[in-house]
Amino acid sequence: MKKIVYFLCSTLLLLGIVQAVTGCKKFTPFSLDHLSFSKDTVVFDTVFTTIGSTTQQFKIYNPSNKSVKIEQIELMGGANSPFRINIDGIKGTSLEAMVIEGKDSLYGFVEVTLSINNQNLPIIVEDSIRFRTNGKDQYVKLAVWGQDMYFHYSNFQNQVFDFNEGTWPNDKPHVIYGAAVVDSAKTLTIPAGTNVYLHKNALLYVYKGALQVQGTLHHEVVFQGDRLEANYDKVSGQYYGIFFREALPSTINYAIIKNGTSGVHLYHEDPSNTGYTLQLTNTRIFNMSRYGVFIYSGAKVRAENCLISQNETHALLVLEGGDFNFNHCNLLGYGAAKGPAVGISNYYTNPQTGVTNVGSIGEGTLTNCVLYGTTDFNLALDTLSMNGVTLHFQFSNCLIRSDSVFNEPYYSNVLWNQNPLFNDVTQGDFLFSPNSPLNGNGFFTGLGLDILGNPRQNPPDIGAVEL
Repeated sequence: MKKIVYFLCSTLLLLGIVQAVTGCKKFTPFSLDHLSFSKDTVVFDTVFTTIGSTTQQFKIYNPSNKSVKIEQIELMGGANSPFRINIDGIKGTSLEAMVIEGKDSLYGFVEVTLSINNQNLPIIVEDSIRFRTNGKDQYVKLAVWGQDMYFHYSNFQNQVFDFNEGTWPNDKPHVIYGAAVVDSAKTLTIPAGTNVYLHKNALLYVYKGALQVQGTLHHEVVFQGDRLEANYDKVSGQYYGIFFREALPSTINYAIIKNGTSGVHLYHEDPSNTGYTLQLTNTRIFNMSRYGVFIYSGAKVRAENCLISQNETHALLVLEGGDFNFNHCNLLGYGAAKGPAVGISNYYTNPQTGVTNVGSIGEGTLTNCVLYGTTDFNLALDTLSMNGVTLHFQFSNCLIRSDSVFNEPYYSNVLWNQNPLFNDVTQGDFLFSPNSPLNGNGFFTGLGLDILGNPRQNPPDIGAVEL
């Protein structure tokens, strides 16, 4: 009898424990289904060797109502793969026993860094991620276009300088981290067809030297950020720009400068210069987060056949003096522009010291130029006159959109507030219709071709393009 009572008590106790455990959470067997993915291939656009990519992501779905157990996730290239994976916050080349609840998902993240391959042509590098679930293998493919490059690195704070002179080869792209420096009395030539990519805040720094950019029609020299994914195509501020400090006479011909901060920034001029610091021709500068061309404190620029547009502050800024002569140029707002297309001032007050410096503008000439944009204020002229300061302006045969019409004698044959009838400003198409006021209203200055290589008529059209 005692044995029976003991057995019953033990049985009841065991049943109570089982009920307590199973009562908290009902056991649900794993699903025998398999996974689905938001994409079957993760593709990276061109990535430069030694420079890591942006992070791409995909999702891993459990389509079943029950939980599914992933037995193993493996990067097939293992530790030697240029790719790196992170699944739901866990990094590694081989992960095991990950569970996805019913109708839930995990995030997968992928990055890639390529080794130097000493090849001029782009290469394709591939790998894959294997997901083993219920004995079945499924794969997400990985692919990247890789490109070897010439690498330039300077770190001013640590006194590391990448000095450049002679001619850059154009068989591979040039990538700049920090700065590529043209030092005092040196000359750097960049030939037609060269692609220059600049990292965040990087610049091509010309310090008391000279830069000769020798692009040609259809073989322009291109300056842009080093992120080549499609979602960076129209992102401004990806790098700083081209900075001239007390430079020797320099030229930029047939260049495309886009998506930086200040496309061309000039500070002072070498005292030995008798001419222009920079001659800028047949060049497009657009989508800069600040300025297209910034002339500061005495530098001198001559520009012809240039299309400077869609910059957030000014297409052209002159501050604390400096000389400029722009002929057949489009100086346009549009895009994210918040200020006038052209801002000109011969003084600057330092906000920290309160000191105001005043400079001269010995040559302030705009001829056959378009100053237009989405705002009603595309020319701001703010000057201080004092002993020893020269101010000389001449604005001729220009089309200007302005909320005020000026009658000073240095405005001649200006077309005020007439719509230039550009084809499509949102797409950067600044060709125009035959009934545009730009057609035939210019003044012939001897410039034979437009930015597209078309012959100029006499009288020519206003702006960088001849109809």
